[in-house]
Amino acid sequence: MIKHFFAAITGNVISLVGTLMAVVGLLLIVALLAMQSLGGFQGGAYLGILTFVVLPMAFLLGIVLVPLGMWWRKRQDAKLAAQGKETGHLPVFDLNQERTRGVLITFVALAIPVLAIAAGLTFKAVHYMDSTEFCGMACHKVMQPEYTAFQRSPHVRVGCAGCHIGPGAEWFVKAKISGSWQLIAVMFDLYPRPIETPVHSLRPASGTCEQCHWPTKFVGERLKVRTHFADDEQNTELKTALMVKVGGREGGASHGIHWHVDPNHVVRYLSDRSRQTIYEVELTNRTTGETKTFKSEEAAPAGTEWRTMDCIDCHNRPAHNFHSPQYEVDLALSEGRIDRTLPFIKREGVRILTESETAYDSHDAAREGIAAATKAFYAANYPDLAESEAVAQAGKALGDAYAWNIFPHMKVTWNLYPNHIGHKDSPGCFRCHDNKHKTDDGDKIGKKCGTCHNLVVEEESDSKLLQELGLQEPPPEPVATDAAPAGEAQATGTAN
Repeated sequence: MIKHFFAAITGNVISLVGTLMAVVGLLLIVALLAMQSLGGFQGGAYLGILTFVVLPMAFLLGIVLVPLGMWWRKRQDAKLAAQGKETGHLPVFDLNQERTRGVLITFVALAIPVLAIAAGLTFKAVHYMDSTEFCGMACHKVMQPEYTAFQRSPHVRVGCAGCHIGPGAEWFVKAKISGSWQLIAVMFDLYPRPIETPVHSLRPASGTCEQCHWPTKFVGERLKVRTHFADDEQNTELKTALMVKVGGREGGASHGIHWHVDPNHVVRYLSDRSRQTIYEVELTNRTTGETKTFKSEEAAPAGTEWRTMDCIDCHNRPAHNFHSPQYEVDLALSEGRIDRTLPFIKREGVRILTESETAYDSHDAAREGIAAATKAFYAANYPDLAESEAVAQAGKALGDAYAWNIFPHMKVTWNLYPNHIGHKDSPGCFRCHDNKHKTDDGDKIGKKCGTCHNLVVEEESDSKLLQELGLQEPPPEPVATDAAPAGEAQATGTAN
């Protein structure tokens, strides 16, 4: 029976090729998996393409070709039998003939460089598809918001694949399968506007973030100084200093904010798909086996899902951070892109950017309109400054801030993509730490500021402490004038 089965699956060219593809593909898959499991053969993500994509496709194609060849052979046998001809389906190669040998040598000589070129091009193509250029520019219209934010991020030199795929073959293949659908969505205009976040198909942070960062290392406390400017005429510079309790693991126990990633704790939460509203939080102590469930006052509706907390639940925008109008104007003033001596530029800059959110249908129109609005304010209130270079530069900087955060064609507006670090422009930490998540025994997830940071200086323009640390310049001394103050002159006259 086995002999007849073997004859059936190899009795014609199509089935023979299919059998060879299936057998060779299966043997190579098993061999590669065995070598990888032994730990001495690591080929990276590109080996994963061969193991999990190319070879399985060859195996399945071979399986399909076998019955197809058998069906084709049956039809050919019937035709030849009707014509009274002898059936035979495999070609005969007589290597005793000089012509046959020449054809074989020529075929092999041509096949080897063709296969080498094809392999090299395939490798380069896959490598290019991992590049930031491809991710950000191939689907420029769709990815323009995220790509623009990425270019301003601290991870700009990491590249897309380092965070979105990470090492290893399994998630590489998953990413390519997901990416194939994304390309189809772009081709046929099937993508949502704006793109929904968070991305639910990302691998756990342990396979990406923690390849570089070490969340369990104790780093203690860090001084964080924030600079912003008041809405007064002088755009007074204000400093806020926080001693942030970053924490980490020390002496077998974790402290501070990074207590959340202590390996002895497992934190899970039940939320909507946006992860903005959290209905329940489950804390499991692996050492004692105790589990506590903190529930909010609002019952979880249908469509909620459980998730195990990791890095990106707080650091949710590590490489694609969008900012508020207040942040952008403060940043431009700090960096000197806007002249801080322009009267009320902080207040007016924020107003102009906020009002421009849905007023324009393109970046070019927005830049022109924002520059005109900036000039109009100074023309009405400070005519001597309206035509100055400082006002023109301020209009350009405000236009840049708009173009870096607002994308009309993708319906991206201010604060559409919140950053969960802190709680300044979004609920952030307060999604859980709100005093409203309680256990049945009355334990709460607290909302004390001192849990995460201590306030050192709050919105001060003349902090002696920050000046001693070299983090703030003393305010300028009042300008002396030759004329005596009115009160002094009056007193002098009376005395005479």
